[in-house]
Amino acid sequence: MEFTAEQRLDDGVLEREFTLGEIPGILWTPGSATAPAPLILLGHPGGLHGMYPRLVARARQSVAEGYAAATIELPGSGDRPRSAAAEEARADLRRALAAGEPVDDEIVDRLVLPLVEQAVPEWRAALDALLSLPGIGGPVGFAGGVIAIGVRLAVVEPRISAALLFAGSFVPRTMFEEARQVTIPLQVLLQWDDEGNDRQLALDLFDAFGSKEKTLHANMGGHTGVPQFEGDAGNRFFARHLK
Repeated sequence: MEFTAEQRLDDGVLEREFTLGEIPGILWTPGSATAPAPLILLGHPGGLHGMYPRLVARARQSVAEGYAAATIELPGSGDRPRSAAAEEARADLRRALAAGEPVDDEIVDRLVLPLVEQAVPEWRAALDALLSLPGIGGPVGFAGGVIAIGVRLAVVEPRISAALLFAGSFVPRTMFEEARQVTIPLQVLLQWDDEGNDRQLALDLFDAFGSKEKTLHANMGGHTGVPQFEGDAGNRFFARHLK
């Protein structure tokens, strides 16, 4: 991990940009801390530059609660190399949505499964590097982002103690078996009128999770209409499991 830039935000949060090989990322840490801070990994749908306003708002909220927060760029996003196959699958998805047609499982598989296969090892490598830094310790939470990535991480990464997932992206049906293997505490957000999400599939996925503690927060509204109070609910969730 190599730090490439840093700035002190007006609330005292230290923001540091880094690269992990060819992967860009951002780390936010408290201005002062007397003990290693628990870590929250901030998932997102791709494009650090475009997502930055939302990411930094989430990071500041996490740091204010005593956590460190970090994120990395997803494969095929930002300045990272594009995959021709993924771009074709994304175009097919957009055509189906624009036409009001059901999204074929084959399109979802072509788009999401290769992303999961590449992104999850990158998140785990980032976690290795982040936990080696002074001032950062466990336990670790995962919040937001592409839900299929969160599902795979919850299964394969024992250092993640709890996850707050957003049911706002397509999930290959083949991953339902993985969902049954998830055992960590979960809190899942579902926007009831999400125009780009299959509501019934999201409910079926929640039902499939094997966690003994799992909570579904369903709110009216579209994809970007998550109520502000869900931020407080997320803080309470992580406080129970990361502190």
